Amino acid sequence: MFGLLKTKTHRDKNIQKIRKNLSNPSNQCIPLKRNIDMAHNHKHNHCHSHNHSHNHLHGEKSNIALAFFLNLSFTFIELAGGFLTNSIAIISDAVHDFGDSLSLGLAWYFQKLSKKKSTKQYSYGYKRFSLLGAIINSVVLIVGSIYILSEAIPRLFSPQETNAKGMFLLAILGVVVNGYAVLRTRKGKSINERVVSLHLLEDVLGWAAVLVGSVVMYFTGLTIIDPILSLGIAGFVLYNVFKNIRLILPILLQGTPTEIEQEQIIKKLNEIKNIANIHDLHIWSLDEEYNVLTVHVVLNEIFSMEKLVELKNQIRTVLKKENIQHATIEFEMLDEECGFENCVEK
Repeated sequence: MFGLLKTKTHRDKNIQKIRKNLSNPSNQCIPLKRNIDMAHNHKHNHCHSHNHSHNHLHGEKSNIALAFFLNLSFTFIELAGGFLTNSIAIISDAVHDFGDSLSLGLAWYFQKLSKKKSTKQYSYGYKRFSLLGAIINSVVLIVGSIYILSEAIPRLFSPQETNAKGMFLLAILGVVVNGYAVLRTRKGKSINERVVSLHLLEDVLGWAAVLVGSVVMYFTGLTIIDPILSLGIAGFVLYNVFKNIRLILPILLQGTPTEIEQEQIIKKLNEIKNIANIHDLHIWSLDEEYNVLTVHVVLNEIFSMEKLVELKNQIRTVLKKENIQHATIEFEMLDEECGFENCVEK
């Protein structure tokens, strides 16, 4: 009898402990016993995954923020150093770094803005605002590069005295600062971090060129190297600006994304049972990552709503594999006339 009472008391204590854990929100992701229901273990894994994802996003933002503040702070040091050493190469690199700082700052800001939900004014959300940041950055870099060219070209014909020692010290500092930022971002898993890391690596290479140039100038006295370096940096910046503009324009003009194979999508959709043909197919991208599609699907017979839902899910599964994130599907019958302009059967 005493043994039974002891067992019952022990069991009641366990029940109270479980109820206490369940009532405590902070313990919702902690498994109560090894043999508790599998669904609860799934909840634990989901919470762990959510926390891991949150930590990764936080890490990504902190790395980009660090790179932004390092770049921006060093840009002002470069500008001051460029004027003090009378080096147009360092000033041109400062313009390049300022462009990178602006790009980082805008990416950081628009990354947060793009998470906002759609509104009445912006029904697709704020994803395309990242393109606005790229356009602003491109304009600033073009203006800065034109200024550098206007300063550097005359110096080719009448080179000016520059402080090679000062250039050398600034170049070492530039390699160290940008090199540290590269190390912080090069292991990033996100696209943003990888792009930022490449930008910073370009800065390190630019400073390495200035470092070599300053050494050559110090021992040879060839001050013409300074404007030659600045022309090289300005040319490199303009090349990347126009390359980025070529990527931005098709998105703004709602062109079909280059990575999307339209013929492949048409073929796969026509292979689905009960689809006679498709037409009025349009594919575009909001921000180079989030792709949108609209299509008219002609059915070979009349189906119930349940069957249409099933068919629509089949279509969405195919489109998801083809990197389409947002699809609008309109069903039509064989004898139905489509009133849209240039509505051609696929």
